[in-house]
Order: sequence, then structure tokens, then C-alpha cells
Amino acid sequence: MIRESLEALDKESLVRLALAQAEAHERVVAGLMKQIEALTARVAELEAKLGLPPKTPDNSSLPPSKGQKPSAPSQPKPKAAPHAGAHRPLHPNPTSRREFHAERCQSCGADVSKAAQFVCEAYDRIEIPDIKPDVTRVTLYGGFCPCCARRFKAEAPAGLEPGSPFGDNLRAFVIYLRSVQGLPLARLVELLRDLFGLEISEGALVNILDDSRPAFAAQTSLIKARLLTGTVLASDETGVRVGKANFWQWIFHHGDSAVVSAERKLRKSAD
Repeated sequence: MIRESLEALDKESLVRLALAQAEAHERVVAGLMKQIEALTARVAELEAKLGLPPKTPDNSSLPPSKGQKPSAPSQPKPKAAPHAGAHRPLHPNPTSRREFHAERCQSCGADVSKAAQFVCEAYDRIEIPDIKPDVTRVTLYGGFCPCCARRFKAEAPAGLEPGSPFGDNLRAFVIYLRSVQGLPLARLVELLRDLFGLEISEGALVNILDDSRPAFAAQTSLIKARLLTGTVLASDETGVRVGKANFWQWIFHHGDSAVVSAERKLRKSAD
């Protein structure tokens, strides 16, 4: 309808015209919705015949809101009823025991210290002891021999020889945290300082790890020998970056034995 025709109409005519257009629009929309519902039902029927899964936001272009479940009326959850036996089991070998007998009756206040008593309740109190390093100061005395006039010095017992100040348990702990838990050296330094009050440099940690190489190499040789005696040997590899070079990380295993080995990748020769 052109502008001149609309301007020529009075208010009542314009209202009737708007209402008529609105009714026509509603009829068109209603018809389209029925057509969409019929087509949707037809598509679902065809998909069911083909065995295809229904459309969801995960497998189609449906918006995520279409995949949400309708909101259920909120209801307070009933309180769980207490039941017997819901407690931590007692430790089979407690470090210490503390037993207490009643002295007064909670009802009348009478002295019950001489009355026969039985166990009413038993529970564990678990605590971590103060974590402090066990530092042994070793002092070797010596002097001059009155017989030959040469210097002499006391010999340190086994396990307390001069050399590295770090004991076997501390070394094993460092190897475990570094190799199994994968802690970087800087964080390992912080952990030992914060938990144990030990100041150990990254260089000292590297020396501890290097000193463990012969022991691990010996065990690796034994595992390899056990693997080679088997009738079946499974293997797999994946790429790994060592420093600035590309390596292959090989895994060989059979039964309860496994070996992880890193070998540098060889460059392919040009044809």
C-alpha cells in the first residue's frame, strides 16, 4: 500500500487495517508452525527407520538450550539418617595407646573410680610428627703416634664415611620425588626446605641423581636379561624431546618386567 493511500485513511480505518494484517500474520505463522511440526515428525520417522540417533546439540546444529532437561521443582533433600558403623576403621597397629577410666558419674557425680568399667568407645587420633632432619655430627679424633711419631686419625664406621652428607633414605626420597612424581629441581629445593628445613642446592640434587645411575643400570640389565629369556616380547615407541634433540622412547615388556629406554633418532640419509 502506498503512502498516499494510508494518509488518506482516518484513525478507525487504520486500526481496522492493522488488526486485519495482524490476524493474517497470525494465520500465516500458525500455518507455518503446523507445517514445521509435520515436517519434523516426518524427519524423526525417517531417521528412526534409518536407525539414526535423534538430533541433539552434540550431533547437530541445535542450540545447547534444546538439549537441556526441563527444570524440576526444587525440593529440599531429606536429611540422611545416621546409621551405625559409619566411621573410619581403627588402625591395626597404633603407635601408642592412651586409656582413660571414668572418675565421676555424669548423672549424679558419684565417685566411680573403684567401680568395674568396660570399653564404651575407642577411636584413633592421627597426627604427623614434627618433620625434622636427623643430622649426625661425625667427629674423627686423631693425633701423633708416640711410637712412630706419625699422624693417625680414627676410622669412621660403616655408613658414616666422609663424603656426601646425604644418607640413603634422603637420597631415595629425592629420587622418588624427581623420577616418579616428576618435581622440577627448583620445586624440589623448595619442598626440602619447607618440609624438612634442609637447604640443598640444585647441583647437589643433580649429584644425588647421578650417583644413582650405577644401581639403576644394574637393575635394568637384570630386567633386560629376564625379558630376553621370554618367548614373547612386546614393544612400542613414541617421540620424546631430550634437551634440543629428538629421541625415541622405547618400551619393552613381558609379564611383570618392563624396560623404558630412550635412544636418539638417527637422521635419514639423503638418497
